[in-house]
Amino acid sequence: MSLATEHIAFNIEKIRKDFPILKREINGYPLVYLDNAATSQTPQQVIDVIVDYYSNYNANIHRGVHSLSQEATEKYEQARISLQKHFNAKKPYEIIFTSGTTHGINLIASGFASILKEGDEILVSALEHHSNIVPWQMLCEKTGAVLKVIPMNEDGSLIYSAFEEMISEKTKIVFLNHVSNALGTINPIKDIIEKAHSHGAAVLIDGAQAAPHIKADVQALDVDFYVVSAHKMCGPTGVGILYGKEEWLKKLPPYQGGGEMIASVSFEKTTYADLPHKFEAGTPNICGGIAFGAAVDYMNSIGFEKIAAYEQELLEYATAKLLEIEGMKIYGNSKEKTAVISFNIAGLHPYDIGTLLDKMGIAVRTGHHCAQPIMDFYKIPGTVRASFSFYNTREEIDRFIEGVKKAKMMLS
Repeated sequence: MSLATEHIAFNIEKIRKDFPILKREINGYPLVYLDNAATSQTPQQVIDVIVDYYSNYNANIHRGVHSLSQEATEKYEQARISLQKHFNAKKPYEIIFTSGTTHGINLIASGFASILKEGDEILVSALEHHSNIVPWQMLCEKTGAVLKVIPMNEDGSLIYSAFEEMISEKTKIVFLNHVSNALGTINPIKDIIEKAHSHGAAVLIDGAQAAPHIKADVQALDVDFYVVSAHKMCGPTGVGILYGKEEWLKKLPPYQGGGEMIASVSFEKTTYADLPHKFEAGTPNICGGIAFGAAVDYMNSIGFEKIAAYEQELLEYATAKLLEIEGMKIYGNSKEKTAVISFNIAGLHPYDIGTLLDKMGIAVRTGHHCAQPIMDFYKIPGTVRASFSFYNTREEIDRFIEGVKKAKMMLS
């Protein structure tokens, strides 16, 4: 057992046994999976929940009187309560099931089309994923609102003083990520939320990259909207949640029309259902929602403080080892960051490094990470990104470091 494991007192060997994919070999080598910022792996406990749903109580929810429908409804709504408790929302109906973070952002952007007018301002950070840029650009084209960008420092942190100068009574909504997917930077969202509210602006936080590492308390943050995806948190793809304050969710119009989100329908008039159903048109990803609840329960059974401490030690260990390599450049060195390292080696293309690492069974991400403005800021085409999770080990990092050294030697 490593010193890091002893320090935080959880059994990494036991945890790794929960993840069947970690037993795989890639190109004849044991898999080293370091692409967790793109999607995390799924433990057997969550896989079992998915199999159980389709094996034993697969049915549509909420309106069925038969036993399977009632059982599926109960488990789906219990998952909503698990997520409510995890994020500390006041009410279960402030948790809206979505298809993922992108869906949640688009839902809010669509809703603000009925609020914004020409000349209103909306603020976005320079650290955003494309999913938290494009919907707002589309909204500005539709409404005449103006998009303003909070600039970043060389170390990957936001220039908070610039934000203070930019925000005004014209600002209607501020949106930014809790954690940068490309750099791992943890943004000072509580300060930003307080400042935005003092000017009457709403705040949406993209929590996709934070949620696997940080247990966000939406009431303590006083955030208006917070969006996450299950597949970043040991859950399945195609499901996520939008948290929204009740008063905001009541104010915004429905995003989609269809079954489930109505109270009554005639050809003359339709009335909408109460929360959360107002925003959950159609048959949802029932199994996905139930599995998301199970994934959050699994991570809580390990403990987010333990997860954060362990991942921080992995980050520090990997960073120190990488910096020993000649020509190494790490992007994103803010004081507060999660277990993500984006790097390049002088004279080598990130894609070539990533391809050679894959030949050695090591999975990393290469490219612009759907964050082209960040790459433009650094004047680079992309980076190699290694992102760690609580089921990774120092031994895997050692293999990764040796792989990078070998790739450098082969490409030089």
